[in-house]
Amino acid sequence: MEKPELLIKSCKRKKVYGKALVVSFKCEKPVRSKGSRVRGFLGNLYPEEILLHHHETDKQLRYSYARIQCKVSEGSPIIVGIDGGLAFVQNLFITLDRFEFGRDTFLITDRKATFDGNGIGISETKRKYVFLTPWLALNERNYQRYQRSGSETFRRQLLEDILVGNILSMSKGLGYTVPGIIKASISWCKEVYTSLKGNPMLGFLGEFEVNFEIPDYLGLGKSVSRGFGTVKRVG
Repeated sequence: MEKPELLIKSCKRKKVYGKALVVSFKCEKPVRSKGSRVRGFLGNLYPEEILLHHHETDKQLRYSYARIQCKVSEGSPIIVGIDGGLAFVQNLFITLDRFEFGRDTFLITDRKATFDGNGIGISETKRKYVFLTPWLALNERNYQRYQRSGSETFRRQLLEDILVGNILSMSKGLGYTVPGIIKASISWCKEVYTSLKGNPMLGFLGEFEVNFEIPDYLGLGKSVSRGFGTVKRVG
């Protein structure tokens, strides 16, 4: 298996935005915690890492697309480093030996690193993606619009518009200027109920098509650093 630094160096393209290093850890027993607890563990382990805490040195909140994102999939913690977060996640691949959640310790028995140097970008053809974790699409205003409408057509169109907005926000946060019109269509979706910081939230799972390249395991929507809105290409 190639070391992540060799994978990263193999990308020679310039002006690539959204390069991603995905590190998956296998532990001695399945991890059932959410991505937010993985992020919390890393935050305690690295209290000075700005990209984890989203705060600058003056304690002001740093509004940008998260360069480090934490997920849990099929019992395995997954940590994604994007652009400026690549080096940090590369170091985790080499040095991390355990996860601790409260009194529970999970020793790492195996690890895998995958690097996507193609990044994000508009595409001439549509790509199909699936949400692996709940997509938190609705803010307070859009939640009211969604709930008041009894029209499935309106709700689907609203979500598609929000999806395009999320991709534009991600692009802006990563410094990529979209050179054309993004068109998204949701193939199917279902409502799921989850929680964020102890508050109940309405999320969505489903599949969508869009003329845009998104590396696997990047997140869209709210709280991507905590693992929400994780996408993966299908088909």
